[in-house]
Amino acid sequence: MRSDAAAAYQKMARAAKADGVNIVAVSGYRSYDTQAGLYDSYVRQYGQETADTIAARPGHSEHQTGLAMDVGNASGVCALQDCFADTPVGAWVSEHAGEYGFIIRYPDGEDNQAVTGYAYEPWHIRYVGHDLVRDMQEAALVDPEVDTMEEFFGLEPAPDYRP
Repeated sequence: MRSDAAAAYQKMARAAKADGVNIVAVSGYRSYDTQAGLYDSYVRQYGQETADTIAARPGHSEHQTGLAMDVGNASGVCALQDCFADTPVGAWVSEHAGEYGFIIRYPDGEDNQAVTGYAYEPWHIRYVGHDLVRDMQEAALVDPEVDTMEEFFGLEPAPDYRP
């Protein structure tokens, strides 16, 4: 991870531990080649249409920015699954990630998936910094439809790769 994101993650992990919650890093920075291998394995396993909703195509992964981290708990229960949100670690991350400059990048809801291009990933956090977290939270208070970075910045929805 980039140094600012890594420092924020370490601070968040220490705070969680002080609250009795043990956050572990599952996946941080990924090179283009690593992402290509991951994406290709999902295409083989699930087909391209599903792969495009659960993994970024090579060259398009937030993990390549050094700002994204997949997190989990030490037991591995619900690792990289929707049920992570219902674990103590998932609940803590949802409540406190913003305090450390992170957002849950791919929030729940079909409308959000249509905007981000990805299914709900409660384990996938992205470092955006404290100021942007605050601005995004304030924007969501004014307009509850602002759930994603794309909506906050007024960007077009993610591309639909289907033919």
